[in-house]
Amino acid sequence: MAAPLNLEERQSSNRPPHLNGHFYSLWNVRMHYYFMAKDSELWDIVLDGPFVPTMEEKDGEKTILFPKSTQKYDEADRKKIEKGFKAKTLLVCGIGPYEYNRVSACESAKEVLDCLKTAHEGTEQVKQSKIDMLTSRYENFKMKEGETIHDMFTKLSSIKNEL
Repeated sequence: MAAPLNLEERQSSNRPPHLNGHFYSLWNVRMHYYFMAKDSELWDIVLDGPFVPTMEEKDGEKTILFPKSTQKYDEADRKKIEKGFKAKTLLVCGIGPYEYNRVSACESAKEVLDCLKTAHEGTEQVKQSKIDMLTSRYENFKMKEGETIHDMFTKLSSIKNEL
């Protein structure tokens, strides 16, 4: 039996999981594990967005934050910026050419993941429609005549996992 479209034998602890347009949820979980194994700060960068070095300036009683110019970056700023690029690189290395076309204009790892999430899971309205449809399938689920228990369980598990 051939492996499903995205589950071919190619997983390695040295390479990020591969997304070729199918099984986004599985890929997302695997990417989370991959990032956490590499460096847990990388996953925080993916979720929270890139680090932007800032400076403070006093304006009377108020303190104003504004972005630093690149000439004023210190070593710590540069290291944090590098981590942002590393996170984006790992995400981009885990997608195929079709997926890359969707995210090529994204500037941060957070933007890449958000773009992929919207493309594969849809907007909140689309997600709610999917949930309603799957809930209906679950509520109306019955074993068909001639169906084995294994087949029935597989279909039920599929509905549950999609929910």
